[in-house]
Amino acid sequence: MKRVRGFIDLVFDVVEETTNLVERTHDAVVDRTARRFAPIEPAKSTAEVVTGIQTAISSVTFESVRVINGITRFAVNAAADVAEAGLEQSSGSAGADLATPIRSSAAGTASWYVDYAQASVNGFWGDYLARRQNRLDLGMTLRHHGRHLPTTRDSFAEALPNPTSKLCIFVHSLAATEWLWSLSSEEYYGDPDVTFGTRLADDLGYTPLYLRYNTGRHISDNGKMLAKLVTEVLDAYPAPVDEIALVGHSMGGLVARSAAHYAREHDEPWAAHLRHIACIGSPHLGAPLEKAVNVLTHVLKKVDAAGAHVPAALLDARSAGVKDLRYGYTIDEEWAGRDPDEVFADARQNIPLVDGVGYYFLAATISRDPEHPLGQILGDLMVRLPSASGEHPEPARKIHFSSGAVVPGMNHIHIANHPVVYEALRDLLAA
Repeated sequence: MKRVRGFIDLVFDVVEETTNLVERTHDAVVDRTARRFAPIEPAKSTAEVVTGIQTAISSVTFESVRVINGITRFAVNAAADVAEAGLEQSSGSAGADLATPIRSSAAGTASWYVDYAQASVNGFWGDYLARRQNRLDLGMTLRHHGRHLPTTRDSFAEALPNPTSKLCIFVHSLAATEWLWSLSSEEYYGDPDVTFGTRLADDLGYTPLYLRYNTGRHISDNGKMLAKLVTEVLDAYPAPVDEIALVGHSMGGLVARSAAHYAREHDEPWAAHLRHIACIGSPHLGAPLEKAVNVLTHVLKKVDAAGAHVPAALLDARSAGVKDLRYGYTIDEEWAGRDPDEVFADARQNIPLVDGVGYYFLAATISRDPEHPLGQILGDLMVRLPSASGEHPEPARKIHFSSGAVVPGMNHIHIANHPVVYEALRDLLAA
């Protein structure tokens, strides 16, 4: 019911924002038309009168749409309140949410579609959802069999009957959920339940924990939230912890690096147990697709036509998390107080890595030969090889990973659960 209410609120938000966009576009067109008559008298005076009348009429029209939208929102939410109360009374609770287990065979189920719809909305407009306190905002939680795992001793004791002293926390990528770690498990391993987490448990004795979070928020915001969440994990975990590893795919690798930085900065107790950070296909120096969208938006804004300004406004609405991927921002200082849409404005800082922690990169190229020009240029189709490995032409801006590996012949999604990638990951964590 919570997600249904969130989608209802989002629909009404879309109507309101669309009305605002149409009004701004209408006013811009009217103003542009009036300016054409500015040098001519008496046409100038006539145009000003007509423009004033037209703007006044349109303002009343648009405001009427907003008022009706607001009244309808209130009525629908009131009806939803009654329905929700009825459900609670009949079932004793608000009803169990759909849950998608981390199993490749769950793909295509109703819960899988709902989860990915919500994750996609969070990925591209998640900062907006957080500001509006929309119920679709995923926040940040641990998940167990697709359901929220509270950071309490009782919950952990029930969910983790055989806890080890080694924890591995998996951080998914943009617009995804923790289910991504089971992608193609049956194809790769002959078992839909196999993930990097289950294999690390068998091979190296790690207890896996899976994160689900709002990927549309700033990466640094998610990093700070993760830093605090791991402290809660340490307090609730039913066994002493000697070693913690963070494994992130794509954006998840940046969130893991950010969390380690803030854990050190804020003296979080788990920082003393952190031993490994593995970044799989992460755009440490930025993602080319986001850079291209940024340039395209800038060009559209320069075109003096409503047909260009509307798509520019829509593209500009993409989330803070997406915009952070442009240059691989992981801390507040890289984006705070800056225009998020300025082109060619790389403000990434080369923050020191945490002492005593092994930082590893795992990169992929679509070419069978990593040295092939196609692989160098396109990388894994989403992240170029220099970005994934932290190799910058300026030594001061290079990210000094402890070690890493390049896997050829794979794309960005393959590497989230491929056996070859797992073997490289296992070897790095075991070293």
